[in-house]
Amino acid sequence: MNLYPIKAGNFKLDGGAMFGVVPKVIWNKTNPADANNLIDIAARCLLIEDGDRLILIDTGMGDKQSSKFFGYYSLWGDDSLDKSLKEKGFHKDDITDVFMTHLHFDHCGGTIQWNQQKTGYELAFRNAKIWSTKNHWEWATEPNPREKASFLKENILPIEESGHLHFITKIDASNTFQKNTELGFGVLFADGHTEKQMIPHIEYDGKTIVFMADLLPTAGHVPLPYVMGYDTRPLLTLPEKKLFLENAAKNNWYLFMEHDAHNEIITVQQTEKGVRYKETFTCNEIFNK
Repeated sequence: MNLYPIKAGNFKLDGGAMFGVVPKVIWNKTNPADANNLIDIAARCLLIEDGDRLILIDTGMGDKQSSKFFGYYSLWGDDSLDKSLKEKGFHKDDITDVFMTHLHFDHCGGTIQWNQQKTGYELAFRNAKIWSTKNHWEWATEPNPREKASFLKENILPIEESGHLHFITKIDASNTFQKNTELGFGVLFADGHTEKQMIPHIEYDGKTIVFMADLLPTAGHVPLPYVMGYDTRPLLTLPEKKLFLENAAKNNWYLFMEHDAHNEIITVQQTEKGVRYKETFTCNEIFNK
């Protein structure tokens, strides 16, 4: 097995929204804001090469939205999904599976693209199965008013129309991860951020690599009360996050940070104040050694 970080782009989000009730004077120490109160955010995806399968976890925002839409998110840098795949020696047509942690636009937008004539949409990964869960799919296609702006129809409905949509069938009802027979890695289901967000646990070279998605957006979010304002059920995020971080510290899991623009992989440790950040690694230090 080989693992590759795929940089699908970078953007900015309001720091207050990212840290909820935590005061700026505290979160600004770990996630410094610019003059507009915006903090750096990455869309760091993960490509798993396992035998004849190429599994891509999440796809970033994509590039089909309007300039007005992207203007809300202050895009920065020159990273893109196509560029990053090419740098690793791959093309979107090589991907056999796309695994969606959830269907918010910054996680799934790159799954769908304009067709050549820009008259409609098509699957960006024409040879891939696209994986979600039935519960989350129904949640996203019949969205509540609070999340509606994050579940864009043009990112979601064309997946089903393509005939490539598949659902993970082995659902884990507990707060521990289990082996997933469809894709060969473990999945933890977490409901605090959105219904049935999937957190992959990948066994690699004697280590457990956990793709954090929005359960832990940045290294600055490790303390328990540091919960995003975007979470639909923040009081559920707290116990989910507590149990996860205790397991991560106990088992020395390596946490792959999808949204942290400056920390690629971190570890955590148990302290007198609870679980806290321990150490940062680059992907090159952990992968393909």
